[in-house]
Amino acid sequence: DFDGPARHADTVEIELPAHYRVDELPPPVNVDLGFASYHSKSEVVGRKLRYTRDFELRELSVPSSKADELMHLYRTVYTDERRNAVLVRGDR
Repeated sequence: DFDGPARHADTVEIELPAHYRVDELPPPVNVDLGFASYHSKSEVVGRKLRYTRDFELRELSVPSSKADELMHLYRTVYTDERRNAVLVRGDR
């Protein structure tokens, strides 16, 4: 059981250091289980690295039959929050 429906959205922008560029970005994540969803993406906008994510809980209660799906969602969020972008020096 949860306190109620909720939505948490974040956008983080990081100015790229001079003489660095993004070499690798984490893959986008899109999980929608009906009762909850999680979406995230990383992108380069100008000289900024932008990370956006959206977590939405739509139902007050999740039946025990969906416990594995809920655990999958939480594992996905946990993994996504720990991924890294790779920067390299140079303008190649």
